[in-house]
Amino acid sequence: MFERDTDDLSASERERIVKTAVSPRPVAWVGTRDASGADNLAPFSSYTYVGAEDPSVLFTASRRDGELKDTPRNVIDTEVFSVSVATADVLETVDHTAADPEEGDEFDLAGVERAECDRIDAPYVADAPIAMECTLHDRQEIHGRTMLIGDVVRFHAADAAMRDGQVDSREITTIGRLGGPYYTYTESVEFERRY
Repeated sequence: MFERDTDDLSASERERIVKTAVSPRPVAWVGTRDASGADNLAPFSSYTYVGAEDPSVLFTASRRDGELKDTPRNVIDTEVFSVSVATADVLETVDHTAADPEEGDEFDLAGVERAECDRIDAPYVADAPIAMECTLHDRQEIHGRTMLIGDVVRFHAADAAMRDGQVDSREITTIGRLGGPYYTYTESVEFERRY
């Protein structure tokens, strides 16, 4: 059996173990707009919800050469962001938006149709089955990562994501990250929570 203290492992070894153990991790496709009006779209798999009754979500972002990346910088500057649900049919496109375009933005780079949020100044993915408009609730710096928590102020749900008048996860094939460079997607099983 493999047993090691974290201090005895390299950063990449620790990362691989944690990201494999905490999986699958849903992918937030985060849309932002900077102060000059330039749009940004990037996938984040360090993402979850904080609360559902008062809906809030969080994602964390690493730094590049010690500097904030575009998405967290835009969120901090504008205090808003959108989250679009990423699905299996657009997996390659989602992955493509992780690249930094030399010109334009990630929407243009990957050929993603954008839609304008109603309550905040940010874009979201027009074809996403669900999108959420968020206002910044809080930010924390933890071990060199920036954690951003957003309060959801508006939902967008496509008709295809609905069943009997409610959003239904069986209608959406979401993607998730595994350890290493691997992805997975949801496939519901015939078992319902009982307790």
